[in-house]
Amino acid sequence: MKKLFVIGGMGAGKSTARRALTDQGLEYIDLDKVGHDVLLWDTVKEELVETFGEDILDAEGNVERPVLAGKAFLTPADTRKLNRITMPRIEELYTDKLAELEAAGCEAVVVEYSVFKNRMTSLAWSADVVIAVLAPLEMRIERAVASGFDEADVRRRIARQITDADRIEASDVVFNNDGTPEELRNEVIAWWEDYKKTI
Repeated sequence: MKKLFVIGGMGAGKSTARRALTDQGLEYIDLDKVGHDVLLWDTVKEELVETFGEDILDAEGNVERPVLAGKAFLTPADTRKLNRITMPRIEELYTDKLAELEAAGCEAVVVEYSVFKNRMTSLAWSADVVIAVLAPLEMRIERAVASGFDEADVRRRIARQITDADRIEASDVVFNNDGTPEELRNEVIAWWEDYKKTI
């Protein structure tokens, strides 16, 4: 089963690229969603409360992601603390999902991965193709704010991510998403039509 990783900074257009592929019938795993799922695990909640404080939980005892993000992305050291707690669990859940899809006979899966660092020390070590979606910084911030994020939070998160130069170096395919969503979609579909002939 081919694993196609879609990477890019916040607001770059990863989801648009991923949807273009899933509309062609591919299965997908959104690692952000996997990350949200592990926040429901009691062991993860306990460790997060121990590290970041009781106030990250709401009245029902669930992790309030914006509150956690406000604390976990303050400094690189805080982000490392978050990753130490969540990443092993994310990897476990991701591996289980991959195994299910492979057992179901899927020929390819799209993996949307927003916190990609490099191919060697991340979940992307097993990627067959890494697809980078890039866009100018101010355009990305504008898009993220339009989708409901706070601008200061967006800038903080982007500052913690790798640069577009790093993404280009780590990628097999690069799409520049400085036009319309439809243009990006058409480019991705055209690439997939070519690539699937090699599977």
